[in-house]
Amino acid sequence: MMIESGQTARALYAALKAGPARKRFGFGKRAALVNVDPQRAYTDVAAFPATAYETDPQQTAHMNALASACRAKRFPVIWTYVAYAEDGADCGVWGTRSDTPDSLQNIRDGSPRASLDPRLEVASGDAVLRKRMASAFFETNLRSLLTFHRVDTVIVTGGSTSGCVRATVVEGLSCGFRMIVPEECVADRHESPHFANLYDMAIKYADVLPVAEVLAALEVMPTPG
Repeated sequence: MMIESGQTARALYAALKAGPARKRFGFGKRAALVNVDPQRAYTDVAAFPATAYETDPQQTAHMNALASACRAKRFPVIWTYVAYAEDGADCGVWGTRSDTPDSLQNIRDGSPRASLDPRLEVASGDAVLRKRMASAFFETNLRSLLTFHRVDTVIVTGGSTSGCVRATVVEGLSCGFRMIVPEECVADRHESPHFANLYDMAIKYADVLPVAEVLAALEVMPTPG
């Protein structure tokens, strides 16, 4: 029988944090930072109020700090964005539920909606991957890139918590990576899906941790020789 509860998703997540039900996956030997779709369509609330959202106002600053820490260790830093061809056909069935200027399949490659948030510090040595589906692993070269760098730990930031972040985390775990989610670095449009998915990832697929703890863990990881 399904457990029924009057607790909110935020309360369930807070209770899980206070009393973790399972041990952590932990950090391995080499990490990568994968920033999922921090593009203006989803971060610029003023310009794109129909699709953008903000959870922690310091999200981009935290992401920049993680990126800097990873570069200092010579760990890969990867940014993804979602964008489609002029006719939107490469969005496939995902783009068939609506057709408005704000619809997913109408994010054109090279458009302002597809542009990474200008507050983000993207370095010349970072990888920037265009994706078309929810997971950053699906039909991109992300997995082979991580394998090349002998990565065993993947830190995931970006949005949305309930969509592309979760899809990336689940697929990453399925590929054998230790998945880490800094909780201040992921965002969603609505509170309940955000916290419900933090709860779900924490109990099943990832270590969901404060960003300060992730930064501290990166600091003591060995630098590749």
